[in-house]
Amino acid sequence: MPRPAIQAGFSPLAPADAGYEFIVQTMEQAADAVVVIDDESRIVLFNGAAETLWGRTRGEVLGANVDLLVPMALRDVHDGFVSRSRNAGADHIVGRSRDVDIERSDGSRSIGSMSISRVAFDGRVFHTAFIRDVSAQRREQERMQQLSLVVDNSDNAIFVSDARRKVGYVNSGFTRLFGYTLEDLRDRKPSELLSGPRTDPDLGKSIDAALATGSGLQTEVLLYARSGRPLWISAVVNPVRDADGRLTALVSVLTDITQTKMHQVLHHKVLDAMVRELPMIDVMTLICREVEHIAPELVASIMTVDGDGQLHPLAAPSLPKHMIAGIDGVAIGPRAGSCGTAAWRGRPVMVRDIGSDPLMADYRHLLLPLGLAACWSNPIKSSNGRVLGTISFYYRESREPDALHLRLVDTCLHLCALALEREQTNERVHQLAFYDTLTGLPNRIMFSARAEQALANAAQTQATAALLFIDLDRFKLVNDTQGHAAGDGLLRDIAARLREEMPGANIIGRQAGDEFVALLPQCSAEQAGSIAERLIGAIAAPVPVGLMTLHPNASIGVSMFPDDGRNVDILVRNADMAMYRAKKDGGACFRFFSADMNRIVQERVSLETALREAIRLGQLQLHYQPQVSGNGTRDLHGVEALLRWQHPELGIIAPAQFIPMAEECGLIDELTGWVLGQACAQLAHWRRDGLSVPRVSLNMSAINFRDTDLSAQVARTLREHGLAPDDLIIEITESTMLDPDPDVLGNLEAIYAMGVRLSLDDFGTGYSSLSHLHRLPIYELKLDQSFVSDIDSSAIARTLITSVLRIGESLGMAVVAEGVETGSQQRFLAEQGCPILQGFLFSAPMPADELGRWLQGNDLAAAGSN
Repeated sequence: MPRPAIQAGFSPLAPADAGYEFIVQTMEQAADAVVVIDDESRIVLFNGAAETLWGRTRGEVLGANVDLLVPMALRDVHDGFVSRSRNAGADHIVGRSRDVDIERSDGSRSIGSMSISRVAFDGRVFHTAFIRDVSAQRREQERMQQLSLVVDNSDNAIFVSDARRKVGYVNSGFTRLFGYTLEDLRDRKPSELLSGPRTDPDLGKSIDAALATGSGLQTEVLLYARSGRPLWISAVVNPVRDADGRLTALVSVLTDITQTKMHQVLHHKVLDAMVRELPMIDVMTLICREVEHIAPELVASIMTVDGDGQLHPLAAPSLPKHMIAGIDGVAIGPRAGSCGTAAWRGRPVMVRDIGSDPLMADYRHLLLPLGLAACWSNPIKSSNGRVLGTISFYYRESREPDALHLRLVDTCLHLCALALEREQTNERVHQLAFYDTLTGLPNRIMFSARAEQALANAAQTQATAALLFIDLDRFKLVNDTQGHAAGDGLLRDIAARLREEMPGANIIGRQAGDEFVALLPQCSAEQAGSIAERLIGAIAAPVPVGLMTLHPNASIGVSMFPDDGRNVDILVRNADMAMYRAKKDGGACFRFFSADMNRIVQERVSLETALREAIRLGQLQLHYQPQVSGNGTRDLHGVEALLRWQHPELGIIAPAQFIPMAEECGLIDELTGWVLGQACAQLAHWRRDGLSVPRVSLNMSAINFRDTDLSAQVARTLREHGLAPDDLIIEITESTMLDPDPDVLGNLEAIYAMGVRLSLDDFGTGYSSLSHLHRLPIYELKLDQSFVSDIDSSAIARTLITSVLRIGESLGMAVVAEGVETGSQQRFLAEQGCPILQGFLFSAPMPADELGRWLQGNDLAAAGSN
């Protein structure tokens, strides 16, 4: 190879002799880039590897300052760094390896690992830099660091071992799951450390066999944590091989499937066995074996209780036959061992020490020789609470069940109950088909069948009968606040009370939810009323639920056979309508069905249909009533949007008639959304036409505030019409303040936070307005018009008005007096400092176009925005 050229004017590294040529050629052949600079930082040697690394030729580089090889962004500081190093008398970078950025001529970048040597020769100092491209290695290191971070935060246990099964890495998940660290695994195979009494002894052979075929292994195996706790593990072992196919490492991922295994085994396998109609003893044996497989520290047995109260073993695959024979036929009782006592008490029995517990006095001679030290027995109950048998877990040490055992027994009790009840198939099918599983009462099908037969008998004897429809008041509140378990308990208690109060030939059933029905044969209207009154009192008796005591009430509707209907369906429907009348009258009472009630219901259905059509066809309209300043100037404060409905056939329908109906039938959200959109659109339209209307107010129902999207809907509507939040006032009622639903308060606070103002309508008429006023960010109080109408005739009304005005002043709230119709009312309110007036004295509610003409005709100026 020819000698590399050295630019003219530079002193050579050494004389041009064979030694020099040897050194130069050696550097030229080096795999690493070699760059030599002199004491003036000029490049005097640049080998072929350096040309490749920087993408520059020798002709470009030799003789140039070394900063030519430095990335552009670092050149300004590079010479200073070199000078400081030399002036200090020592080269801080000599003898050290460091990473440097390489910027190629084409702009691409890489990372080099650089080491520098320093040579003093003939009064001059040369520095030789050896640079190796380590970009790939650094990227791999970064990838491995990220991978390690991800793996370390995994919930799975992961470890890496070499071909001889020596572990070199475990993640944090491994330590969390098993309690072992990497140090604990030194010189030990993981399968040895994690194995226990019931681990598959062939696990190691299975791994070897899988690896011998060149594939990995996926299996489920029982392993043990450091604490001795058994864990069912899904294990995946994958081999890592080099380019020649030689095994270099094993990556093992272990996932805790203990709970999944329990669900999979006890539900899938056991239910499958039941579906296939396996014999009872086979199903129960399967349950015991799977329990012992999931939790090997247990010995399981299942017994049944016959009609005479005697125990009979069904399955105990791990117990000897002589022990089973010693228990067969034992009568359940208060001291009949753990199994017999649990069946007797109807609740679990825990014997922590078989050797000393008096319950086991007659049976310890059977158990202690087997190495069994403790026993936990649970009664297996049918859906109606009857004890069918017991399931027992035996322990080889004195202890109590842990969380896994609790879940196991919960699952097993359900499955065992289903399996045992299968023995009485016909009875069970009948029970499920015709009886309510919660209360044990006849369901709708059974009730109707029995009631029809009773009515047929009554028709033959020309007797009367009564049908009672019983619905609990505010039952949903119990479920929402106390939970469904409390609600279920309440329903069971109510069913028991109904049975007590209506025994004999009376037929009682559960209709649905918290609704019950009862048919009373040979019963007059007077007797039905007396029984209904008695039921209301019985239902109202306190019911303990956990640490609380509930005081339930019920509304009852009564229909009479044959006057109110001659079949069960009509009687139930009419009694249902009567029950709703009782609820409307305050609840905790009963009402009889009448023809007028039926007519009212039919009218309501027709009106509901008409309202849906009115919304769809645009038959609704907003009228607006001005609100003016009470200081005598009559400045316009704002307008209130009032909903109006004129049906093409029914004529004008009052809001007091259709608004409550919209709330009850679920139309109120759609209706309020329409009002909000129309009112905001109209306010924007007036302003475009040059009419200065400061704000618009509208009413919203308490039900609207239960919609979690309400505040977002208000914000969207304001943005859509280019309005500010304080252009809108939302009027609420006291029922909104008292609503316990947390979504209501959340919406109120969100609406207030965005700047929309809240007004409390009909203030002064509620019994608790003052006590709840501090709960909400109220901007305005609307004085109910009933007070205003009595100003001239009632000193009490005048006093109350003055009090409300002073309350508003002290709390910084505006007060709007509604229903101002006479000059004397206006004068009194003005004298008392009422800031805002509204009523027919100024204007009746009017359509939007009429309001515009009214504003122009009265030349009203807009009030301030505060």
